[in-house]
Amino acid sequence: MTSNNQNNQPDASGSTSAEDKKNLVFLDGKSLTTAEVLRIVRDPGIHLTISSETAQRITASRTILDKLIQEKKIIYGVNTGVGGFVNWLIPTDFAQIFQENLIAAVATNVGPILDNEVARASILIRINSLARGCSAISLTNFNKLINLYNSGIIPCIPSKGSLGASGDLGPLACIALVCVGKWKAEYKGQILPGDEALKQAGIEPMKLSYKEGLSLVNGTSVMTSLAALLIEQSIKLINTYELISCLTFEALNAKINPFNPIVHEQKPHPGQRSSAKNIWRILSDSKMMGTESITEKQLQSYNAISPLSTMYPIEDAYSIRCTPHILGPIKESLAWIKSVITNEINSSNDNPLVIPEESEAFHNGHFHGQYIAMAMDHLSIDLTTLSNLSDRRIDRLMDKNHSNGLPSFLCQELPGLRLGLMGGQFMATSITSENRSLCNPVSIQSLTSTGDFQDIVSLGLVAARRAQEIYTNTAYVIAFELMCSAQAAEIRGTHLLSSSTSILFKNTRKIVPYLSSDECLTPYLENLALAIKSSEILSGLDNETSF
Repeated sequence: MTSNNQNNQPDASGSTSAEDKKNLVFLDGKSLTTAEVLRIVRDPGIHLTISSETAQRITASRTILDKLIQEKKIIYGVNTGVGGFVNWLIPTDFAQIFQENLIAAVATNVGPILDNEVARASILIRINSLARGCSAISLTNFNKLINLYNSGIIPCIPSKGSLGASGDLGPLACIALVCVGKWKAEYKGQILPGDEALKQAGIEPMKLSYKEGLSLVNGTSVMTSLAALLIEQSIKLINTYELISCLTFEALNAKINPFNPIVHEQKPHPGQRSSAKNIWRILSDSKMMGTESITEKQLQSYNAISPLSTMYPIEDAYSIRCTPHILGPIKESLAWIKSVITNEINSSNDNPLVIPEESEAFHNGHFHGQYIAMAMDHLSIDLTTLSNLSDRRIDRLMDKNHSNGLPSFLCQELPGLRLGLMGGQFMATSITSENRSLCNPVSIQSLTSTGDFQDIVSLGLVAARRAQEIYTNTAYVIAFELMCSAQAAEIRGTHLLSSSTSILFKNTRKIVPYLSSDECLTPYLENLALAIKSSEILSGLDNETSF
């Protein structure tokens, strides 16, 4: 995948003006990243195209399939039935009606419509997969799929019902139906019948020949699109959370020495070392953090001659001290998840494949979404772990017995008459518990289907949707932790904050004020969660946190 600002590259679908070519992205099926997926789908000015070499490869795959059919080869979904009708022979004279029946029959998803970014990413990733030139779609129909994306037509894709075994058949079929002028799509802000959307965009409906319906619907592109967007959002969240953690440590008057990179050299996990290094750097100029030497002097002043309870623990609780050991494995997990999604984005994942170099069709199971399903289960674990950690810190901020001198529920004014931030803790604990209840693995929930033909399925899109819900929940929990930390820091004196957390505090105060009276926290939490997810909360910061 390359962006191109030159004017001498041909668009696969015809000539393109020099001005238009400034915003072209060339897809090659090999190099599209999750970050690029997010960037492309959020910029309607970016148009997709392919090189002449990629066009030739797509054409070669189709030509080989034509030749194999002339040689009377028996190929699944071309001259045989599909799914539970796999043992039926289908003469190619019935190709168009068979392929149209296929996409109509499997487009049976239900429930809420996937949002526009996910729908656009699904088309983008499907185009990228087909651009590998192993799916035997005609260049004419391939170009119409590119035109569909470039025109801004967004098929309506119901979110529930994909088994993720023959790929996302139902969701992808909703895209395919719009391509042939059926179903419904959003175009220029209106929901229109598929044929009307195509007409207004000046696109002729596809006419499907053998294999082409299968090429459009047989793959993992929808689960992968949601996964690609989620992993980029989750990476931003974990990096932001390291900074929020630092503000919490200051608010709790925690000790800084456990984050010294020297001690973490003795445990060679890269994620842990990265997290400790970032925290140590962010807090390097803080005057609010405690030290073991100060606590030691406080304890020595007792001159105890028998066991004696004091107010000065020499170590902080695990939710503080073990942060690098918790965020570290999450970071490494996210890096692995990203690599899995990237591989899936740049794969041929339909069946059968017609590989130009081999001049042969290969039956396979590349449509199976187990990689994405398991990656999304891991992401759900990562995000739920994050909410667990945040919830425990919130409890320390709320409890005067564990906060090193902060008032109960951060209620400095009129405690007892007021509840302070108590109500927010109800929300955070509820959502954390909800995340834990949601976090059972989806990738093992297979049920046999389709006459025992699809006898083990991935449920990859289900796993991705579940991870998306947990991500949204976790952002709320973290938002409340940030609200609490800002409140606590103001009670202690914000002039003592580090230079980085001082900026974070000021950005937080643009959204939520110091709370000296009880009021509904919902609007503040909604806006704060949005600022965290969008990284707006990091405005003015040189965010050097990294994996």
